[in-house]
Amino acid sequence: MSTLTPSEIAALGKVGVLFGGRSAEREVSIMSGTGVLNALKSKGVDAHAFDPAERPIAELAAEAYDRVFIALHGRYGEDGSLQGALELLGIPYTGSGVMASSVGMDKITTKIVWLANGVPTPKYAVIDDGTDLDKVVADLGLPLIVKAPLEGSSIGITKVTRREELEAAVELSRKYDARVLAEQFIEGREFSVPLLGSGPTARALPVIEIVAPEGNYDYQNKYFTDTTQYHCPAPLDAATTEAIQADVEKAYRALGCEGWSRIDVLLRESDGKHFLLEVNTSPGMTGHSLVPMAARAEGTSYEDLCVAILRTASLKIGQKK
Repeated sequence: MSTLTPSEIAALGKVGVLFGGRSAEREVSIMSGTGVLNALKSKGVDAHAFDPAERPIAELAAEAYDRVFIALHGRYGEDGSLQGALELLGIPYTGSGVMASSVGMDKITTKIVWLANGVPTPKYAVIDDGTDLDKVVADLGLPLIVKAPLEGSSIGITKVTRREELEAAVELSRKYDARVLAEQFIEGREFSVPLLGSGPTARALPVIEIVAPEGNYDYQNKYFTDTTQYHCPAPLDAATTEAIQADVEKAYRALGCEGWSRIDVLLRESDGKHFLLEVNTSPGMTGHSLVPMAARAEGTSYEDLCVAILRTASLKIGQKK
């Protein structure tokens, strides 16, 4: 772990670490933000906890924060709404801007952008009140995946193996979103690829393979058990690794992402083709999280990673006051 000089610490100024929030991912966000806060403090940074569920965002300006590290996940933190507020307040922030955050949060809109840019993603259907569910099954086949398009951390997701299970799966997702995403099921291996940087300098970190118990990488197995296995770098041949990283970088740029993100990928067993599932524009920073894991594989400590991300904090629309 490198040491920051007094001038480097001073340049970062007073830092707010935003975590907690009001989304269904509050618990995970608290774990992420606590880790980031402790890491920044260990480097001498003047960092402070700030929970937008408990304090008005305007207090960030009133208390003269120079920049913020967004460790919020899900709605009101990862969906562009917070980013817009920070732009209005003139406070630089980590991660993507308003548009990329909003588009990336919506799995349906993400797919539309990716398909328009030639990025491989599973076939899908949007389910609302007037949707013919029999047609969805005919088009996508079984099994299929049903998701809440505006939630993360595997919240509101169901693998449907029989037609009679579909209504219940849709109703579960509708607890979170009015529209529901049905997606072709890809039988194969699961990967995730973190990214750092912006524009032409953005690059994919090492590919991580995720091997969950019985293939079920759900909320519990993501954050609260030690039975899920992670292989980083993933045991793939060079050509497959490079192809996945190239498409991940293409997908990241197509959405206009900045700073850092993580994109989930499936590799189909039958033909070796890969498919991108979704982007996380404010990835987890917990003890089980994948961005720190990939950074460690390149020799970067958790603490140094947090500082590197913090240094990218910026305004994407306005200018700092």
